[in-house]
Amino acid sequence: MSTQGSDKDRVFIFDTTLRDGEQSPGATMTHEEKLEVAELLDEMGVDIIEAGFPIASDGDFAAVHEIAKRTKKAVVCGLSRAGFKDIDRAAEAIKPARRGRIHTFISTSPVHMKWKLQMTPEQVYELVIAQVTRARNHAEDVEWSPEDATRTEPDFLCRCVEAAIKAGASTINMPDTVGYSTPDEYYDMFRMVR
Repeated sequence: MSTQGSDKDRVFIFDTTLRDGEQSPGATMTHEEKLEVAELLDEMGVDIIEAGFPIASDGDFAAVHEIAKRTKKAVVCGLSRAGFKDIDRAAEAIKPARRGRIHTFISTSPVHMKWKLQMTPEQVYELVIAQVTRARNHAEDVEWSPEDATRTEPDFLCRCVEAAIKAGASTINMPDTVGYSTPDEYYDMFRMVR
């Protein structure tokens, strides 16, 4: 990495092998394997390790908690849905980390709001504020994601991103959750939101 240029030009490496990677068929790891991967990622200089989904199971919680204890340089991140129990569990898991992060998300696309969440856009918008505020009360470093961002209506996406930032999110992640978008469309979405 160059020492020239501003911090806004810096690329941060966010690795989600231990969380999203483990969702691949046949990619399940033992507790010890997760600790070994986390140690290697930290030694390699990865900036942020998304260590798991603490509310998913006691095993996931234990792995995130132990990784948080052992990691020397990287930020240790726990994923959580919008529910306060999820956020509190992620906060508890990352507590021993030198630098911890809570990554929280909620679906913002019309199809997900209607069929998955059974919530109105206004209810989702209010929950964005509440979930980021809750996470921010536990950790200085909060990442927020509008799940299914690429199928979200642009005005609503911008409104939710703005609300998350105002509530204290320091990182915004806009995923193409279902593989819907082309590279050009994905670029255009980021440009539009920025």
